[in-house]
Amino acid sequence: MNRYGRLAMEHWQQADPAHVAALADPTTFFSALGDQVEERVQALQEHLAGPDSPGETYLEKVGRLNAARLQAEEMALAEMVWVQPPTAPDPPSATDEYLWVIHRALNEDEDRPGT
Repeated sequence: MNRYGRLAMEHWQQADPAHVAALADPTTFFSALGDQVEERVQALQEHLAGPDSPGETYLEKVGRLNAARLQAEEMALAEMVWVQPPTAPDPPSATDEYLWVIHRALNEDEDRPGT
């Protein structure tokens, strides 16, 4: 398992332990996910880095490639790894209830003949 797979497994165990527990083979799942994340990072990095610039020094190139790598990792992890913990839906607020009553009352008025 690569570092992205380990990172995903650690994050998911904290964010959604029930989902991880439901996996038949977590090691295989996170190994495959890590490989997919690495492929995505490489593709994004190549795209973000772009071609070499004329007159670019060695250090400028290293900086450009490192920045592209970090940005690619951030994007790939956001797309594929960082999950939000499951939450119960929020109960309707008093304002929501009030607006719903108004909405129903307005619709009832429209349905009445002669209005």
